[in-house]
Amino acid sequence: MELITDAHFWVGVAFVVFLVILVGAGVHRFAWKALGDAGEKVRAQLDEANRLREEAQALLARIQSDREQSEKLAAEIMANAEEQAKRMQVEAQERLAEQIERRGQLAERRIATAEAQAAAEVKAAAGELAAQMAEQVLAARIAGAKADPLIDAAIGQLASKLQ
Repeated sequence: MELITDAHFWVGVAFVVFLVILVGAGVHRFAWKALGDAGEKVRAQLDEANRLREEAQALLARIQSDREQSEKLAAEIMANAEEQAKRMQVEAQERLAEQIERRGQLAERRIATAEAQAAAEVKAAAGELAAQMAEQVLAARIAGAKADPLIDAAIGQLASKLQ
């Protein structure tokens, strides 16, 4: 009888009765179903995470492939640009050399023309000076000799003929 007065005993009995009521009401089925549903949700989330990971890996591989192609294209563009720059530099040097040569030839022609013009001017000045000197010499010789009207006329014509 001691057992009947013990509080622990009654708590144990109440607990067993409570469990029998829960099993009788089918609460265990609801618990298993809730646990199963939660497990299915977790499994679905894991499957979705795996699918997203695979998509991310595929996207990463595609991006890396695109990057490699872009780098190859950039290297090709740089090589073409360098080649074109070298070609343009060679062409510019050739044009500059041609232009310098043309200007040199033009300068030489101008110098030759100026030299010819200066030579002609010097010859003309020398001829004029020689005529003046000859006129003065002849005039001095004739002034000392007797004056002849034919010689005076010839001397006057000589100056106009030498020019």
